[in-house]
Amino acid sequence: MTDIRTETVPLVDGSALRLTVAEPVSAIRGGIVVLHEARGVTEAVRGLVQGLAGEGWLAVAPHLYHRDGADELADTAGDAEVQQQVDRLDGEQVMADTDTAFGWLADRDISADRMGVVGFDLGGSVALLVAAKRTLGAAVTVAGEGVSTAPSSDLSALITAAPGLTCPWLGIYGESADGRVDPEIGELRDAAAASGVATNVVVYPRKGYRFDDDPEVAADAWQRTLSWFDSHLR
Repeated sequence: MTDIRTETVPLVDGSALRLTVAEPVSAIRGGIVVLHEARGVTEAVRGLVQGLAGEGWLAVAPHLYHRDGADELADTAGDAEVQQQVDRLDGEQVMADTDTAFGWLADRDISADRMGVVGFDLGGSVALLVAAKRTLGAAVTVAGEGVSTAPSSDLSALITAAPGLTCPWLGIYGESADGRVDPEIGELRDAAAASGVATNVVVYPRKGYRFDDDPEVAADAWQRTLSWFDSHLR
C-alpha cells in the first residue's frame, strides 16, 4: 500500500502550511492537488490522497485551516461550528495555499499541464475556483457547495466563477433523494460551458448530496474522476 505522510512548508507570512502527501510506488504520471471537505483533512481525504497515488499520481492535500491550528473538526462538531470554520477562510490565503501545493509538485518536476485539482464538498468548490484562476491541466468538483450562493463570504459562487474556467472541468453531483432536479446544477452546467474549455456535469439520480454513501455510485464517480485525469493530464 502507498505510504502517506505530512510535511510542513514555511510561508512568507510566518505561518506554516501542512501538506498531506503520497507518492506512487511506480512511475509518476503527474500530480493532483486534493482539496479537503468542510470538516478538514478527514480520513476520507487521506484515503483519496492515497488512492490517487495508487493510480500513479503524486498527490498532495494542503491543510487550508492551518492558520487556525485545525486539521480536522471533531465528529461532534455541528453544522454551525463547521460553517463558522469555513467562514474564517480568506480567499487570497486559500489561493496562496493551493499555489504552495502546486509549487510542491513543480519542485518534483511536474509541469502545469500535468497538474490537476480535485475536491469534495468545500474542496470541490475551491477546486473550481482554482481552475478559474490558475493554469493547470484538469479539475474535478465532487458535490461542490455554493453553486449560486457563495460557500463563504470570501469565496465566489460557482456559477459566477465557472465561465472563467481555464482547463477541462468535471462536476459530479447527486440529485435529491425525492428525484427533484436542482435547477442550479443546470445553471452551473451552462456557466461552465460558456468557458469554452471541455466540461461535463454528471448527476446521479435520487442519490442525494452524499451520493458516496452508495458504494456502486461512489465507485462510478471514482472511475469518472480517474478517467478525466487520464484524458486531460498528458
